[in-house]
Amino acid sequence: MTAKNTFRIVTRGTDGSLKIRDYDQEESITRMHTQVGIEDSSTDLSLRGLPVFRGLIGPMPDGKHTVRYETPDVFEAQTKEWATAKMQRRTRRRTARPQLAEQQTAESETAMLDEAAAERS
Repeated sequence: MTAKNTFRIVTRGTDGSLKIRDYDQEESITRMHTQVGIEDSSTDLSLRGLPVFRGLIGPMPDGKHTVRYETPDVFEAQTKEWATAKMQRRTRRRTARPQLAEQQTAESETAMLDEAAAERS
């Protein structure tokens, strides 16, 4: 298990932009926010035992060594963006076979032209 040693707080600025602030120590956040408990039910074992703060949603993983806390409005906006993001649809062989067929056709045409040129000489 790797230790989470960077604490990130994401808030919304007055102009609507995201403000991200990183802290190296848990105590820095504890001075600004009231701790209401500790995380004890996360499936990510590296988050267990980390503080839960009033007015922030988290902790949640944000990279290998970073723990993320978000304000409720940022969490809601990020979740909506994530939910409405269109995923590219993937198909299996439908796109690969026509390309393969075109390549084989081109190769066979080239081979026929080479044979015809060899017969002429």
